[in-house]
Amino acid sequence: MKRIYLDNAATSWPKPAPVAEAMLRYLTENGAPAGRSGYAEANAAQRLVDDCRRRLAQLVGADHPRRIAMAFNGTDALNMALHGLLRAGDHVVTTVWEHNSVLRPLAHLARHGGVEVTYLEGNGFAVNDDEVAAAMRDETRLVAITHVSNVTGAIQPVHKIGRQVAEHPRALLLVDAAQSLGHLPIDVVDLGADLLAAPGHKGLRGPLGTGLLYVGPRAEPQLQSWRQGGTGTQSEEPMQPEALPERLEAGNLNMPGIAGLAAAVALLSTEQLAAAAEHERRLTERLLTGLAELPDVQVHGPADPSSALRTSVVSITSTLLPPQELAALLDASFRIQTRAGLHCAPLAHRKLNTLSQGGTLRFSPGPETKLEEIDYALQALRELHGA
Repeated sequence: MKRIYLDNAATSWPKPAPVAEAMLRYLTENGAPAGRSGYAEANAAQRLVDDCRRRLAQLVGADHPRRIAMAFNGTDALNMALHGLLRAGDHVVTTVWEHNSVLRPLAHLARHGGVEVTYLEGNGFAVNDDEVAAAMRDETRLVAITHVSNVTGAIQPVHKIGRQVAEHPRALLLVDAAQSLGHLPIDVVDLGADLLAAPGHKGLRGPLGTGLLYVGPRAEPQLQSWRQGGTGTQSEEPMQPEALPERLEAGNLNMPGIAGLAAAVALLSTEQLAAAAEHERRLTERLLTGLAELPDVQVHGPADPSSALRTSVVSITSTLLPPQELAALLDASFRIQTRAGLHCAPLAHRKLNTLSQGGTLRFSPGPETKLEEIDYALQALRELHGA
């Protein structure tokens, strides 16, 4: 049976052909480390990193490529930001919609680092800027918020929140763009983001093991390195270099991954991003319209497919089948691949009252998903529900 892949929120697939070609080309024709030697292939490897960094900076609206630190995934980038910034006595405002990549570092810092955290719930599927402003204090150092929920697909009003944070004398804004970069247009200045973290393997369609952290001008003097080691520069100094991005990039970079990520980002023109967003909107509209016809299925997220408040991440529960069993049946009987569970966002499921039943079943179509594949998935759900 044909594989129907609807798990792009976990990682995008299939990757564009140039991604695999660039990775293979690096491995077979280059293979050198970046920033460690002066021979031709090593210099070419460094140019590859520089090119990837430059493309990512352009994509997010950064004023200079040095503001992009290469990470090993979105979690790594978020840890760079959270552990690099927060100190004892700091206060953080965040939301119940966050991924464990934010929740767990904050829990660790609260238990072991003297950091206090406030969790906002909001109304419906999003928080609002007034709620964020009311939660901020003199000692608030950071507002950490996901741009798009990986459970509901709801888009948080980051632009408005960014304006509130900018008025605070001390606080910075950290945006988790794991589910938005590559799906929505992002400009860090427009968002008011002082820090923005994202993986390379989701919306950007690069390989696993890649990611980025944008460090803005307000965050730069405050953010410390959270890992230390070789950088190939200033090796005589006992401390990690202060300059960006070397401050955050200790050890060898994932060069095969960066080769693939650079190739992926090179494909993301403004026109291509707009076309992909419109295609995903049509897929989501078809999916939500079909789900609304199933009386035993509940959608957890904004119900209007044409709304500017959601992306193509769609979570459901069924009154007849638990999420894990439903996912297993879709895979075994129809070769439809989804994800069931908590999606590493336990507070979101507590808010949605889906924690006790094991979370939700999540559909996440991507740029390569076809409308007929959505129709096939809906027909499979109808059969499983006897409709």
